Amino acid sequence: MKEETILAERIYESRKFLGITQEVLADKLGITPQSVSRWENGQSRPDVDMLPKLAAIFDISIDSLFGYHAENLKIAQYENSFEQSNYHFGNEINKMTREVLGFMPPNKPRTLLEIGCGDGQTAVFFAKNGYIVSAFDISNECLQRGRQLANKAGVNVNFFHADILNYKIGANFDVIYSNMTMHYIPITDRRRIFNILQENTAIGGLNVINVFVEKSFVSDSFNLKKKGHFYQAAELFSYYGQNWKFEMMEEIYPTEINSSVPCCMDVMIARRIN
Repeated sequence: MKEETILAERIYESRKFLGITQEVLADKLGITPQSVSRWENGQSRPDVDMLPKLAAIFDISIDSLFGYHAENLKIAQYENSFEQSNYHFGNEINKMTREVLGFMPPNKPRTLLEIGCGDGQTAVFFAKNGYIVSAFDISNECLQRGRQLANKAGVNVNFFHADILNYKIGANFDVIYSNMTMHYIPITDRRRIFNILQENTAIGGLNVINVFVEKSFVSDSFNLKKKGHFYQAAELFSYYGQNWKFEMMEEIYPTEINSSVPCCMDVMIARRIN
């Protein structure tokens, strides 16, 4: 594929991932919407001084705009992205993640937001299966690894830096997904955060979330318990009212989490019906 064609496709796809119009992108760059249209149609290409601005808006590298993979980056641990075993809770795609494919199949364009994406392997999994994926984390190091993994897999994921406690979503998603992250939300902020998630879920869309649950056998030696705020049993489900249908409500234990640490999780897939 010619470089001009790749660049045109990257600009179009990245703009769509952000959910902005040609007019909005043009305004950010100080140019006309017609110029953006010509770029996306391959009729012209951005001037050199526009490339860093585009990369910054899309939160990708200039190399990625042209479809180049950063071969010089040290990403050996991601060569077999779902086959390595260097993740704390294991790296296999879990049941909750696989269930999304059944409850919200990507048989048409589906938007998905991952909260607390970590190293990006789940975001890349969804992108490889056809979802339009945005994913954020508070760790820039994790985001960089996620971008490397996405480049290696040849998929586009809109990775960006944000903190769940103050991030304003501002768009409706077909799926809002969070794995092993929501225990970082203090009790006093939970209802507010869950209300934001629900308000930014499309009608018919899913919230796919798990949380660590307080149990007598979970000791204080559990590091995540020291850092986070565990939930009471069934507390997660209590934040969802009559406008939501529970497609999945489960309590799972260490062998199902790929963890040798004594722990328990509530797992929820809820669909917005009104």
